[in-house]
Order: sequence, then C-alpha cells, then structure tokens
Amino acid sequence: MAGPGAGLKVATPRPPADIDSRDRMIVALDRPTPEAAMEVVVRLGDVASFYKIGMELIYAGGLGLLERLVARGKKVFLDTKLLDIDNSVAGAVRSLADSGAVMATVHAYPAAMRAAVAAKPAGSDLALLGVTVLTSMDDADIAAAGYAGTVRDLVARRAADARAAGIDGIVASATEAAEIRRVVGPDLLIVTPGIRPAGAEAEDQKRVATPAAAIAAGADYLVVGRAITSSDDPAGAAENILHGIEAGLAAR
Repeated sequence: MAGPGAGLKVATPRPPADIDSRDRMIVALDRPTPEAAMEVVVRLGDVASFYKIGMELIYAGGLGLLERLVARGKKVFLDTKLLDIDNSVAGAVRSLADSGAVMATVHAYPAAMRAAVAAKPAGSDLALLGVTVLTSMDDADIAAAGYAGTVRDLVARRAADARAAGIDGIVASATEAAEIRRVVGPDLLIVTPGIRPAGAEAEDQKRVATPAAAIAAGADYLVVGRAITSSDDPAGAAENILHGIEAGLAAR
C-alpha cells in the first residue's frame, strides 16, 4: 500500500541559489508528543516551511505527524539515524521512500550508506543524508569512543565515504562545512545542526555556529531547534534566523 506521501512532488534536494531563505531553515520539532509539536507548527504559521522529526518524536507517534505536516504543505526531514545490518537499513529505506519525507538520515558508516542507497527506489524524491559526527561531540568524545585523530579528520573521512557510497548529502557541524564541500564537491547537500544565534548559550552542543556563519561556510540547510521552539516568540526567533541566513548568503 502506498504511504501518505505517494505521488507527492517535493523540492529538488540541492537548493538552487535563489531558493527562499525559509526553505533553508529546518525547525527541529524536539517535543515529547505530536500534539506539543503541532502547537509549535501552528505558532510559527507561514514563517517556517520545513520541519525535522527526530527520534524522540518518531517513537511518540511522529510518523503520523509527518502525514499531517505534508497535508499542510510542509516539507519534513525524518532524522532516523539508521544504523543496523544491511538488510534492516535497506528495509527501513524502502519503508520511508514514499512516506512524504524529503530527507532521512543514516549514520555515515560505509556499509550502512551503501545499503541505504541501493534500497532507495528509482525516482524516489527522498534525499538520504549521512550523519558524520554529532555536534554534541568534540575531540575528547571521539577519543573516548575509540577513534584516533580529530573530529575534523573523522568528518572528512566519513564525508569521503558518503560520496563514494552515492549518498545525497551530509549532516555535520558548520565548523566542518567548508572542508566537506572540498571533499564532496558541489552537488551533495550539507545540512548543519548546532545552530545558535549570536550570544546564545551552546547548551549541550559543542560545535556550534551562527546562522550567518554556517551559510557563509557552505551549508545548504540549517537545523534549528530550541533557539526557536523554546522562545517566548518562536515566530520572531525564526525571523531572526532567516535574517542570519540572508546575511550568510550575501557573504558567500
């Protein structure tokens, strides 16, 4: 049976230079229930057009929310962070291919990415993104996890693996965006979380950047969560992010 997004026309994954700034801003709906997430969507109204549904919300009924957002004309990024045996990753991608989501993530391990790419049906509009190193991690964290070298080294290696696997894009901190662009070339997407307005606290993130700096460094899309969703004025906070995106584009 076809999913809720069957037949849906979505944007080309790599945005053209003249894409509207609001289509580069992905609002992370990191809320415990679909109802709480939908309250954010309603408050933002037309200011935001693109939303991320992550693991917390996926496990709380977020796939149903995906259908509701698509029905409202919104684009959805499913932050699935797939990593399992090849057969399981492939099955998950086939299940997501006609869900209505325009992006989904897989951890940037070569076998997992190859399985995901091979499983995506021909003609699917779902962009598969390789998650390199979480923005909450620094050099000490990856050393504790058993990796040699620096975060920058590991991100570059995983970006090269992603390109070789035929993945559609990369998820990484803006601090590595310029290096990633050199590694993967002009065609792959770069999606950057860990976005904080100037002067904001980093909170549990360690590799952060302002919206303007991230876009100027080469990011195509920015994932912004608490800076918008925890604000007393989420629409105003989102507008400030959009101004930063426009400043970053002007600085390229």
